[in-house]
Amino acid sequence: MNVQMIKCSLADIQILQEISTETFNDTFKDQNSPENMQVYLEKAFNLKQLEKELSNVFSEFFFIYFNAERAGYLKININDAQSEKMGDESLEVERIYIKNKFQKHGLGKYLINKAIEIALGHHKKKVWLGVWEKNENAIAFYEKMGFVHTGGHSFYMGDEEQSDFIMTKTLIL
Repeated sequence: MNVQMIKCSLADIQILQEISTETFNDTFKDQNSPENMQVYLEKAFNLKQLEKELSNVFSEFFFIYFNAERAGYLKININDAQSEKMGDESLEVERIYIKNKFQKHGLGKYLINKAIEIALGHHKKKVWLGVWEKNENAIAFYEKMGFVHTGGHSFYMGDEEQSDFIMTKTLIL
């Protein structure tokens, strides 16, 4: 398996938008109304929003390639870029987006391990993420990777309030 990870820049914004929209839609369209999906996709992944995220010094995006094909990306946040106030000792994995055709190849595990490596490089003690309470496959995966359910927060899909579990992994420095 040939896996490569490359940091994204503002020059990659169009590709980032395409992958974000495709993967989010593929993952969640069957459980949400088309109207709420459309509202969310336009709000979360418009070019102005992605440019703001890419320009934040406390956020990093990385494309993952599988056998030289772009398969998805990882977004991590530290300090004030975290979507919840988890403190300076935490790193947030905000997005692990893998295109459908590249799932079940160990790429999620690879990206979680890279996020942990980055967290350790920043001397963080915890890695955390939010995952939809109904996304049982993702929850099982994160549990297998050593994350535990430590809380929750609201996630808005258009006008529908949904609940995300906050899952945390404590790192050994």
